[in-house]
Amino acid sequence: MEQPNLSYIHSMSGGDTAFEQKLIDIIKKELPEEIETYYENLTVGNLKMTAENVHKLKHKISILGLGKSYDIAVAFENNLLEGNKNLSKEFESILNTMTNYLTTL
Repeated sequence: MEQPNLSYIHSMSGGDTAFEQKLIDIIKKELPEEIETYYENLTVGNLKMTAENVHKLKHKISILGLGKSYDIAVAFENNLLEGNKNLSKEFESILNTMTNYLTTL
């Protein structure tokens, strides 16, 4: 599985480490909240809202340099909108990878 990285954040910052840290701090704050909401909606079977959660989360996936994972998130979002949960295990593995990575920063 691919590993998260800060390449995109570095490319956006132009070397401004304060900007980089601010963006990382925002992601570290928002990601657990968005993951919790994702699981809540998935648990109650609200697949439309779960798809919206995935839509929001895929932006963080992209920011953390996870191109293949982003593609999985897009496919999972489409699956949810069609009423199925295929790719949920793969998507949740991505969420775990991101969470673990952010704890190292």
